[in-house]
Amino acid sequence: MEEQYLPSRVEADAQQYWDANRSFEVHEDPSKEKFYCLAMFPYPSGKLHMGHVRNYTITDVIARYNRMLGKNVLHPMGWDAFGLPAENAALKNQTAPATWTYANSDHMREQLKRLGFGFDWSREVTTCKPDYYKWEQWFFTRLYEKGLVYKKMATVNWDPVDQTVLANEQVIDGRGWRSDALVERKEIPQWFIKITDYAEELLDDLDKLPHWPEQVKTMQRNWIGKSRGLEMRFDLESPAGDYEGFEIYTTRPDTLMGVTYVSLAAEHPISRLLAEDNSELAAFIADCKVQSVAEADMATMEKRGMDTGIKALHPITGEPVSVWVANYVLMDYGSGAVMAVPAHDQRDYEFAKKYNLPIQQVVAPQNGEAIDLDNVAFTEKGVLVNSGEYDGLDFNAAFDAIAETLQAAKKGQVKVNYRLRDWGVSRQRYWGAPIPMFNLPDGGEIPVPAHKLPVLLPEDVVMNGVHSPIKADPEWRKAELDGQPVERETDTFDTFMESSWYYARYTCPNFEGGMLDKAAADYWLPVDQYVGGIEHAILHLLYSRFFHKLMRDEGLVSCDEPFERLLCQGMVLKDGTKMSKSKGNTVDPEELINLYGADTVRLFSMFAAPPEQSMEWSDSGVEGANRFIRRLWKSVDGHVAAGTPGKLDAATLPDAQKDLRRKTHETIAKVSDDYGRRQTFNTAIAAVMELLNEISKLSDRANPQGLAVEREALEAAILLLAPIIPHASHALWQALGHQDTIPLDAPWPKVDDNALVRSSIEVVVQVNGKVRSKLDAPVDAPKETLEAMALAQDNVQKFLDGITVRKVIVIPNKLVNIVAN
Repeated sequence: MEEQYLPSRVEADAQQYWDANRSFEVHEDPSKEKFYCLAMFPYPSGKLHMGHVRNYTITDVIARYNRMLGKNVLHPMGWDAFGLPAENAALKNQTAPATWTYANSDHMREQLKRLGFGFDWSREVTTCKPDYYKWEQWFFTRLYEKGLVYKKMATVNWDPVDQTVLANEQVIDGRGWRSDALVERKEIPQWFIKITDYAEELLDDLDKLPHWPEQVKTMQRNWIGKSRGLEMRFDLESPAGDYEGFEIYTTRPDTLMGVTYVSLAAEHPISRLLAEDNSELAAFIADCKVQSVAEADMATMEKRGMDTGIKALHPITGEPVSVWVANYVLMDYGSGAVMAVPAHDQRDYEFAKKYNLPIQQVVAPQNGEAIDLDNVAFTEKGVLVNSGEYDGLDFNAAFDAIAETLQAAKKGQVKVNYRLRDWGVSRQRYWGAPIPMFNLPDGGEIPVPAHKLPVLLPEDVVMNGVHSPIKADPEWRKAELDGQPVERETDTFDTFMESSWYYARYTCPNFEGGMLDKAAADYWLPVDQYVGGIEHAILHLLYSRFFHKLMRDEGLVSCDEPFERLLCQGMVLKDGTKMSKSKGNTVDPEELINLYGADTVRLFSMFAAPPEQSMEWSDSGVEGANRFIRRLWKSVDGHVAAGTPGKLDAATLPDAQKDLRRKTHETIAKVSDDYGRRQTFNTAIAAVMELLNEISKLSDRANPQGLAVEREALEAAILLLAPIIPHASHALWQALGHQDTIPLDAPWPKVDDNALVRSSIEVVVQVNGKVRSKLDAPVDAPKETLEAMALAQDNVQKFLDGITVRKVIVIPNKLVNIVAN
């Protein structure tokens, strides 16, 4: 072997071997246990960052480890290639999004290969290619035919200068990112998928995911937001046009007797109707369209409203209450109308204070404490007061009693509601999969037939930054169906569509007979280990779970959930701050590879912190990782130069060599647990570092038996590190004479239980509770032997001089405590 560790040569040799032997290509093999390991695929931005490196090193370590356990391991990679950033970059670089995207993915693929990641590139998926999005389009038409897809008017961000819809990330401080115009809320037709039909199953099946972080499951439960409440009707004192009343939903019916006004959203049909004859109200509604609708902003923004002049009737008392239009009520949530109880809701309280509306307390604390309604609403549950026949009832009793009253009067009913809203999949930008619908000349729409799929997105386009090229091209819109002219839909899919099923397409990426090859999908799915950032905890993971259930119900897959085990890796920090280009604190992985080699980068990223925790960047840490690999290399080189080991005879080994064997097998046991159950790769590395220290301290190269023990220890260290530093391990394994195998296919080291057996053990000796000595005693030595050995220790005798031993307490294999005075 080379005396010096030369990472560029070592890594090139290993990668050439893997490529030549197609080492990471896999196929279904029913005779072997499968293991599907997956990292969330990247957007092809053109350059890897350290977050990528850490994420993909984690999955590569897990994949290689499971392969060494003898499993059939699938570890694929692809590109989440559609989306707004490509359009922005295309404008900036004066190119087409497709050209930019393909060039970036080519460059990033080579970067990933340089890091030695064991991806099966024969299964590469690129979501902007027609062979992928064709099946997404086909599936959408199937969902439409099953009644799970619909089109309705929905509110979007509208730039009045550029005359275009903006994504949320294109709205900066309420203004369009290009025009700087105040963004308006505008209603346009949008396509939706009925995720709400699966809300209960999505909620219940979180209990089927014991290997997901509890934090992620809690976030999803909150997002789905199941609640039990009352849906009730407020009749209008006098009809407004065709409207005689409206519905509201509340989870706090116990506060119903404290309603002092009701609020409608600006987009509520009654609000619009009244605005037709009220210019002041029309102006207020128009003003509401310019504000943010983000929940965080809604909570802190100034509460504004206008009295419509009409009255609604309280559903129990029949008393009239004023009807307002308020900027803090959204049409997207519930019915677009809320009962206002200022005493017990902070938003209502702020609104009532501003407009001098009544504040009526109807709930008091359980413990009888006074509340201060002069300064803040009392929002806790308690006991009803000022509520007539319901006085004295707690929340649950009040809920039931009020529900019974409303149901008897046919004014309300108990209802389970969800915060979750149907998934709006329409986007008005260009770089996305075209939605496969034909708009008919006389109105309505029809799905594009299967034989006309895919609806191809033209790639050779010129971006002007204002209009989508397919919206601006009347020729692209033209199509024909059964000899009749139709028009293609010019909206494209939300990119969450592509990322919601890519994991399944990896199981059969070249299958042309359908969306999935069910036999292949059922062999590989579910994904055994999924790794990605916590920022994807809700939308991506929730949509993927939903999409999987849709595919299951279409007969494409058999399991209920897509991801068996989830690991959310922490961020990469520098100087305590997340790395980002905008902060100017990034580290270029390519420069590190050129300087230290890929194995050093991989080792540092795994050693710096447990995978789920944030990792602080450290130049000295990278240098330390490189020194450790060089030290391992030097140890193997010295071992090889020392000669040929003899045959290991454990029974005749001296104590020092037995200690080294014991350390070797203790390390195998610990690292196996760290890789498998605990997934704490940093402690696994630390354990191998300790082993290498023991090798340096205890090895005996002067005789064949000593070399045999050292050989066993070094081989274990190399195999235990092989998933993390695969290139160096590849070279070192061959240097130890394994020309016919490579670490990738070598079996994971097994623990020899006999090697763990100790012939002696350290026992602590105390005098009156203070440690005075330690001794090596035979394992399981009798109490009498331990007592005699302890009393014979020189340092113990010194503390017993002139005093009387009253009692000796012996804990076998652990402690002797001598009590004297």
